[in-house]
Amino acid sequence: MIKPGAKNLITDVEGINVGNAFDSLAISGVTAVIPDTAAIGGVDVRGGGPGTRETEVLNPDCLVDRVDGIVLSGGSVFGLEAASGAVSALAAKGTGFEVHGFTVPIVPSAILFDLLNGGDKDWGEMPPYGTLVNRPFTMPALTLSWVISAQATGQRLVK
Repeated sequence: MIKPGAKNLITDVEGINVGNAFDSLAISGVTAVIPDTAAIGGVDVRGGGPGTRETEVLNPDCLVDRVDGIVLSGGSVFGLEAASGAVSALAAKGTGFEVHGFTVPIVPSAILFDLLNGGDKDWGEMPPYGTLVNRPFTMPALTLSWVISAQATGQRLVK
């Protein structure tokens, strides 16, 4: 029988780092799951209006066989921008799939529809999600850049 970890959380798994950030005005947020090393990923996309980015790369027929992170966000289609912040931070670290001298982080993402939850969605041309992933996270207070540098030094973020 499988026994739960100490806190029965995904962070009980050694090498898995999780952080999230919340925008109190938009009443929405972002969660990033960043493994210490590339991990195998899989997905099952269902529903009448799924919002995803790079989930097709997880198909076993595709060239890519691992992920460098996963981003889950609110904000409907606007929330897909959150993965861009994670991709930029991972690329700056040199983490990703090597393609002819370029490092391309593989960060599949998915969103949920929270546009009608009462939050202020009048953000104009710049939804908050691209930068929200690099705002201070709440578990503990850190940024995705800090998550990535902590990985390099072997620090555990959430226990």
